[in-house]
Amino acid sequence: MNRIILTLTLAVLIFQASIAQAASNDKVVIGFITDMSGLYADKEGKNGALAIRMAIDDFGGKVNGSPIELLTADHQNKADIAASRAREWIDTRGITLLLGGTNSAADLAMSKVALDRKRVFITSGGSASTLTNEECSPYTVQYDIDTAGMAKGLANALLDQGYKKWYFLTADYAFGRALQGDASKAIASRGGTVVGAVRHPINASDFSSYLLQAQASKAQVLALADAGGDFVNAAKAAKEFSIGKSMKVVGMLVFNDDIHSLGLQNTEGLIVTATWDWNIDDKTRAFGKRFFAATGRMPTSVQAADYSATTTYLKAVQALKSTEADQVMAYLKKTPIDDFYGRGFIRADGRFVHDLYLLEVKSPADSKAPWDYFKVLKKLDGTENGITKAESKCKLWR
Repeated sequence: MNRIILTLTLAVLIFQASIAQAASNDKVVIGFITDMSGLYADKEGKNGALAIRMAIDDFGGKVNGSPIELLTADHQNKADIAASRAREWIDTRGITLLLGGTNSAADLAMSKVALDRKRVFITSGGSASTLTNEECSPYTVQYDIDTAGMAKGLANALLDQGYKKWYFLTADYAFGRALQGDASKAIASRGGTVVGAVRHPINASDFSSYLLQAQASKAQVLALADAGGDFVNAAKAAKEFSIGKSMKVVGMLVFNDDIHSLGLQNTEGLIVTATWDWNIDDKTRAFGKRFFAATGRMPTSVQAADYSATTTYLKAVQALKSTEADQVMAYLKKTPIDDFYGRGFIRADGRFVHDLYLLEVKSPADSKAPWDYFKVLKKLDGTENGITKAESKCKLWR
């Protein structure tokens, strides 16, 4: 009986492998799994898929004569759904590139699947530094944001201004905890202190008790270590409680669509770190205008990174005439990247190292056009922000 079960199991595995191999030989298949309907959908979502489709179309729809197919799915901010769909697509649809984003727990789960199945995995919106630190993988690339870089850039800027005492309002999952942890290290290294912190569940609706605790702490800075709908709701509540009169309110991870939702009158003067903005230079503005024409919105950094990452991958496949994951990853880690999104390199741990920006939200009077929300205070060297080699726990880099 056991021999029969073993034989059937082997037959199924061989059949799945043959399907995947056939699909791989006929076309290049990209699988994109992100939040399509939840609180992070505006960061990437369906418009992230559109950015990927733009990149595919600009590449001619084919690479080395093989058509490029795009599959999309909603992980619903659940790691098990993300992992299950990734595994299914690899086994039955033969995907050669897995793209994921906007939920670090889901991305960590997909990274493990990609490692097990030996597939290239690129995340734009997955920001936890864990992805390229403790949980680094030879097949994972963290392309856009990471909590270490965002936290260090912002913390250093405020510490330089004398803001030494911090309090954190943190989303209670992998991303929020990583963001608070990375920022706390940066603060301590410069002689600052974290006087307190409180964690809130994802998709929280009431922030009043958390903000009262923050006010009672006598901290100089209230750091909102959350994102998406959570950041928007927390920032609105902080405005209603007049937190800004006694504390400097900062957003640890803020996107242009957050400012669009809140309005300049509610966010004027907010200081943030960012990897990209559509209004930086002529190249970013050109992409922004194309994207706006298709969507009626300016792209977030995550959506711009989706386009760039897709093009970078397709260029590697074109140069190698292969989708074999080890070859592609070796090529990516030795080939500099220079496009409208960023200029830099993919480090041994999988982090795409490129410049960041310290931005300040404009006043309504200073904004010259729709979606013109930020002014650049300073460009931050990507090699100097984020995890250093001495701090890294990634075996691939150390």
